[in-house]
Amino acid sequence: MAQKPTAKKTVAEDPHYTQALQSYETGLRAMQEHKFDKAKPHFQKVVAGPSKELTDRANVHLSICNQHLERGAANQFKTAEEHFDYAVSLMNIGDYVTAREHLEKLLKQNAKADYVVYGLAALDCLTGHSEDSLRHLDEALRLNAHLRFQARNDSDFQNLAEDPRFTELLYPDPGAELDASDSAFGEEEPA
Repeated sequence: MAQKPTAKKTVAEDPHYTQALQSYETGLRAMQEHKFDKAKPHFQKVVAGPSKELTDRANVHLSICNQHLERGAANQFKTAEEHFDYAVSLMNIGDYVTAREHLEKLLKQNAKADYVVYGLAALDCLTGHSEDSLRHLDEALRLNAHLRFQARNDSDFQNLAEDPRFTELLYPDPGAELDASDSAFGEEEPA
C-alpha cells in the first residue's frame, strides 16, 4: 500500500517560521546590547508569526523591552545627584557605554562637579583606560581633596593599585599634608 505524501512542511522548511526565528534572534541580540528600541520591532514580528513557542518567548522579551523603554522615558532626573546615581548603577551592571554617556552629559552640565569627574576616573579604570583614569582622578582630587580617602578603598581602582602614579595621587607627601593641617588648626610653630 502506497502512502500519500504529506503536504505539511516541517518546521525547518517553513519560510515563515525561519523568518520568525531570525527576527527573534536579532531581537535577542539587540536586547542583550541594551538596545531595547531596536529589539522591540523584531519581537513584535515574532508575536505575529506562526510559532506558538516563539510567540510566547517573544512576548516575555517584548514585555522586558517595554519596561526598559518606559523606564528610559522616565529618566527625567530631579537632581544631578540622582542622575549620577543612575550612571553608577549602569557601571555596576557593566553597561559602561551608557554610563559614560550619562557621566559626560552631567559633566557638560557642571564641569566642576567633583563626584562626576571621580565617576569618570572610576569608569576609565574599569574599562582599561589608565591614563584617562589618572587624569580624571587628579582633577577630581584637585576639586575635592576628601575624595582621596574614598579612592583609597574603592575597588573600581584595583587595576591601578600597583601604579606608582596612583599611589602618589592617593598618598601625597606627608610633610605637605601635615603642614596644611597644622595651619588649619591655627597651631603656630615655636619661635
